Amino acid sequence: SRPALLEVPSMTTVSASAAALAATSIPLAPVTDPAARMAEAARLLLPHLERGQRIDAGVLRTAMEAAFGASDATGAWDWKTAYDACEAATVLFLRKYGRALFRKAGSPAACLSALSKIANLPPTHTRRSAESQTFQQFSTPIPLGLVAAYAAAITPADRVLEPSAGTGLFAIFAEIAGGALVLNELADTRASLLSLLFPAIPVTRFDAAQIDDHLDPAVTPSVVLMNPPFSAMANVEGRIADTTYRHVASALARLAPGGRLVTITGASFAPDNLAWRDAFIRLQERGRIVFSAAIDGAVYAKHGTTFPTRLTVIDRRPADDPAVFPAAPGVASNAATLLGWLDDNLPTRLAVDPSLTVPTVAASVPRSVRGYINRTAKAVPAAVPMAEPEGLPLSYETQDGPAGEGGRLSDGIYEEYGLQAIRIAGSQAHPTRLVQSAAMASVAPPKPSYRPHLP
Repeated sequence: SRPALLEVPSMTTVSASAAALAATSIPLAPVTDPAARMAEAARLLLPHLERGQRIDAGVLRTAMEAAFGASDATGAWDWKTAYDACEAATVLFLRKYGRALFRKAGSPAACLSALSKIANLPPTHTRRSAESQTFQQFSTPIPLGLVAAYAAAITPADRVLEPSAGTGLFAIFAEIAGGALVLNELADTRASLLSLLFPAIPVTRFDAAQIDDHLDPAVTPSVVLMNPPFSAMANVEGRIADTTYRHVASALARLAPGGRLVTITGASFAPDNLAWRDAFIRLQERGRIVFSAAIDGAVYAKHGTTFPTRLTVIDRRPADDPAVFPAAPGVASNAATLLGWLDDNLPTRLAVDPSLTVPTVAASVPRSVRGYINRTAKAVPAAVPMAEPEGLPLSYETQDGPAGEGGRLSDGIYEEYGLQAIRIAGSQAHPTRLVQSAAMASVAPPKPSYRPHLP
């Protein structure tokens, strides 16, 4: 049947929608699992998207109260949580109808028009939470997500990394295109929600500003889709000017040679901005910028901000001249304009080493979420058991540790640091000088008796 989103959305009364939700019997998740309740709220909201009905504040409140068993007045949920549930419902909708929609639309432009109708059904984000402020959680609108995925030119042979996966609005486009997903999200609740929305995909919870340092060395993506925080760093108070650069540089370092990185950033993070010129020159020593265009802030209005953004595409091959950048076409007033610019200016993707691509196997498209889970689970290779390394007891000798030089403390507030209670044969001195406070140096540590077993 033809997805309802291809028709002009019909309107139903709030009272009828609310009554239907209130009458639904829902098994509640444990109080300690807000992500599971958000997923339940998403399930309740999905029929509204399927019928092309607007989700206004009344409908959303009813769904959240039914899923959480309490109102927002009790503190069980807040409106940012409700907006995330709407985004989760959108992910469920795209998984159910996305492939059929793309097939019937026939062109990215026609598909973009249909997605824009769906994007207008949930309510505008008008409230924020402390966590959303801390992590700068502004999910990518689905029309812009489609454009970014189109720029990435994802195929079933691609392994797609999303370092800050949020609620999965980027990841679902990569899934529809057939790419194998690598998902990471630092925020606990969103990471748990991702695990429920993409049950066959392990979700890591690293700081994406150092994603290359944390990911398993065997994971080499051929595509990176990312919408990093613009100025917020994990565990750091205040705004950090080079946050975006750190995220992009780390993801680019992890990208396979010949791979493609597509990122949404603040509009000012641009090669032609003198403040960032040197940073982009450093980036081009590893990957060449092949497209960059600013986006009008109105594109993000439904997600609670009108901050102007930018779409940048980087191919992992050093630039011939790192100081030369492609000309920017201007400021795109909407996603359709940006899509047209990509058609006119974006080069085809580079070849990636076949050893780094995902083997493709002809298979039928799953017709249900259960079928999707089963297919993906079968596609994940079983972990090869590794032999446990032999553990040997650490050999050391205990000794009386003198405080300071020759057992005497100096007049300074710091003393040179060294192991006082033990000596380990064959150990090396630290390459730089280490110190400890005089107070610490004046107290001899206890002599250990435990000997750890190390490989």
